[in-house]
Amino acid sequence: MSGQTSIVAYDGASTPVQHTFYPIGNTTDEKLGAVSRWREGLSGVPLYAQPRVTTFLKKLKDGKTRCELRVEVPVMEAISNQNAAGYTAAPKIAYVDQVSIVTYFHERSPTTGRRLARMLAVNIANNILTSVAAATAGVSSELFDSEIPAS
Repeated sequence: MSGQTSIVAYDGASTPVQHTFYPIGNTTDEKLGAVSRWREGLSGVPLYAQPRVTTFLKKLKDGKTRCELRVEVPVMEAISNQNAAGYTAAPKIAYVDQVSIVTYFHERSPTTGRRLARMLAVNIANNILTSVAAATAGVSSELFDSEIPAS
């Protein structure tokens, strides 16, 4: 199994910002399968409001394997003032932006076939029109191509 290490990714801002997601654990769930979680470590932001990454790997009854990579970015309510009694409400999450990439691969599907499907989807999503070498290491490659969850 792949060791669970930090994930570093850049956002899509005009001046890209590096985000580091730190491992927070692995579980096995009857419905979801193998679940691995990471959370960003932003200072001044409560733990429940930190951006997070989750992966899921589950063997389905029909023999296919379901793999999912989920990124969630909570957005906090803006608190500007206190009430007449001087009370300022605790910050709360207003909503969560979420992106999931889900794959379903047949048990006979080879690594090269899974990688081809993953790279076509990623390149289409990124509007990449040139030849780019496929990533063969890292969280998404190991999950989707080799069906290896982080441990």
